[in-house]
Amino acid sequence: MSEPVRLTLYLRSGCHLCQAMLGQLQALQAQHDFLLDTVDIDGDPALETAYGELVPVLKHGEREICHYFLEFGKLQQYFSQA
Repeated sequence: MSEPVRLTLYLRSGCHLCQAMLGQLQALQAQHDFLLDTVDIDGDPALETAYGELVPVLKHGEREICHYFLEFGKLQQYFSQA
């Protein structure tokens, strides 16, 4: 049995887009076997530089799946390839 895919959501507190994507991803966990890590970029200069105005950013490892909004089609395609 393979391990579930581990996704990372880069976000910042007080970001309504971030909270929306987080809620959508948490709801999808009931349908797809994946783990979700969240990383608040605030307070980490390297992450603030890398992601700044792009948040929320959903990644698997170094590969970006989507940012700003959860793109269900891209995520479904990613799951089918993983």
